[in-house]
Amino acid sequence: KRGTAVRKRQISRILHRMGYGSRRPVQTPLLSAVTKIKHLQFAQEHKDWTVEHWKKVMWSNESRFRLHHADGRVRIWRRRHESMHPTCMSTTLQAGGGSVMVWGMFSWYDLGTLIHVEQCLNSTTYLSIIADQVHPIMLMAYPNGDGFFQQDNAPCHGARIVQEWFQEHEGDFTLLR
Repeated sequence: KRGTAVRKRQISRILHRMGYGSRRPVQTPLLSAVTKIKHLQFAQEHKDWTVEHWKKVMWSNESRFRLHHADGRVRIWRRRHESMHPTCMSTTLQAGGGSVMVWGMFSWYDLGTLIHVEQCLNSTTYLSIIADQVHPIMLMAYPNGDGFFQQDNAPCHGARIVQEWFQEHEGDFTLLR
């Protein structure tokens, strides 16, 4: 009815009866429109690949792991004046407590070495990983040059010196785009 006040609690009850509940949203990576298009193109280009094709792909990725992660989601139950009680506190570390970055690769048949990346993963560091790790393993795993190497296209992967290295070694394996 027009002019009738609706209370928040009433709306909440109705939504609960309809099967809704208040929850935190699932977090997903932010993908740009360009990235979504590239993902779709990749899927369309490889939609007819068989398991035998995928068995020849060497996958790689790098990940940073925070040593002490506080995402702000911690909740506690306490009484009004217990905020300073030790059991009601959460400790923090300045600057997040540090992190570790690793790079690795794997395929259907093989598991490559897990590399600790000591500094920032820039094009020079990545090129040394490609030359020292990827190249020998690809030559050993796919001696006929029929293997595929898949990287996740981080900015350092597209650097000129990295792309030139792949062009120089294109007969040894195929870089999936």
